[in-house]
Amino acid sequence: MTVREIAEHLGATFEGDGEKRIEGVASLELAGAQHVSFVGSRRAVRDAQASAAGCLLVAEEFDNGGGRTVVRVKDPRAACAAVIRLLQPPPAPPAGIHPSAVLGRDCELGEGVSIGPLCAVGDGVKIGAGSVLHSNVTLYAGVEIGARAVVHSGAVIGADGFGMVFTRGRYEKFPQIGRVVIGDDVEVGANTTIDRAALGVTSVGDGCKFDNLVHIGHNCRIGRHVVIAAQTGLAGGTVIEDYAVIGGQVGMGDNVTVKSGAVVGSGAGILSSKILKGGGEVYWGTPARPLKEYLEALANVARLPQLRRDMEEMQRRLAELEKAKGE
Repeated sequence: MTVREIAEHLGATFEGDGEKRIEGVASLELAGAQHVSFVGSRRAVRDAQASAAGCLLVAEEFDNGGGRTVVRVKDPRAACAAVIRLLQPPPAPPAGIHPSAVLGRDCELGEGVSIGPLCAVGDGVKIGAGSVLHSNVTLYAGVEIGARAVVHSGAVIGADGFGMVFTRGRYEKFPQIGRVVIGDDVEVGANTTIDRAALGVTSVGDGCKFDNLVHIGHNCRIGRHVVIAAQTGLAGGTVIEDYAVIGGQVGMGDNVTVKSGAVVGSGAGILSSKILKGGGEVYWGTPARPLKEYLEALANVARLPQLRRDMEEMQRRLAELEKAKGE
């Protein structure tokens, strides 16, 4: 494919040799003359001129003083993803059910569903058209998954939520009789777990993307196009509204609410019933707080060793003054 054809596919403009042949996509460091790469950060801008890439996907304001062959786009990273799908499309999973998979009674499978080896699908499960279950996925009874979803290996959807009642000096299980309903175009990472509701529904909206090792507790409600990175855990009843971004290793207590468009940084801890404002507000730390407050607190902690030394020096001088006064 030529640079010109790539630019046309992206609806973008190009500079340089439009007839140059491009065979694949590679990083700036590893790209050769037959590759396209993208310039998506300030550091990448500095590294771009040294790259051997035959074509660069660059932001519209990129300074092309070196006369490189470039395609100008609004978002180089997103454009690169589109070019990868164009030049190196992933192999289509085989449609149908692998012989080693086990399906329960009264399951409803949409057209083009792919169920891989050793999957277990419970009674009454519904899976929308074009969805893919990779090997070793487990769907408990009554789970509903929309169209074009991807569930990666080892994921478990619909297991009982962790609901207990302490009575007569012991813990007893609160029956988990709800469901899990997942929308269209959702991706669930490897070994991720989404628990069924105790009563009602644990829901995941359209377009959500969950990394590996994410845990969604019972009765959580996840809005549309929410992104959650690896090793994050949501306790029961948590609500994540549309377009929120949750970093890795975040822990949320029960009944937390994260408003639409909020960003929670990696490693943050959110106390039970806390409400985080949305609209692009960034939160960090434990307990999670707005980023400006977190950075201020972090700077104060960094000053503590010097404050201790200053205090010790003041105490030493005071002791000397008191000694001199006594003499």
